[in-house]
Amino acid sequence: MKLSLLVIRTQNPEALKSQYEYLGMTFEYHKHDKGPYHYACETKGFVFEIYPLPKSMTTADASLRLGFDIHNLSQTLEKLKNSNWIIQSEVKETPWGRTAIVQDLDGRKVELKDTVS
Repeated sequence: MKLSLLVIRTQNPEALKSQYEYLGMTFEYHKHDKGPYHYACETKGFVFEIYPLPKSMTTADASLRLGFDIHNLSQTLEKLKNSNWIIQSEVKETPWGRTAIVQDLDGRKVELKDTVS
C-alpha cells in the first residue's frame, strides 16, 4: 500500500499554503466539480491538499501529525526559523535518521526527516 492523497483543512488556506511552500511545495489553486476551491501539490504520485474548513467545523484538527522527507534539513530549518513555523525540536539523530519537529499555523506537528546523510 502507498499513500496517494492527504487533505488538511484550515480557516486560512492562503496562509497555510504560504507556510508549506517553505518546505519546497508548489501548489495549484483549483476545484473539482461543485467542491470548494483549494490548493493542491502533487509530487511523485502523492497529492497534498489544503482545503477551507467546512461550515460544520470551527477549528482545524491539530491532532494530525504529518511527516515529510526534506532535502538538506539543516538549511531548511534555518529558513523556517525566519518564518511563521514554530520549531518544536531542533535537528537530532534518531533511529530513523536526522529529524526535526515543527508546528504549522493550525497547531499540527510536522516531522521533517533529512534525505541527505
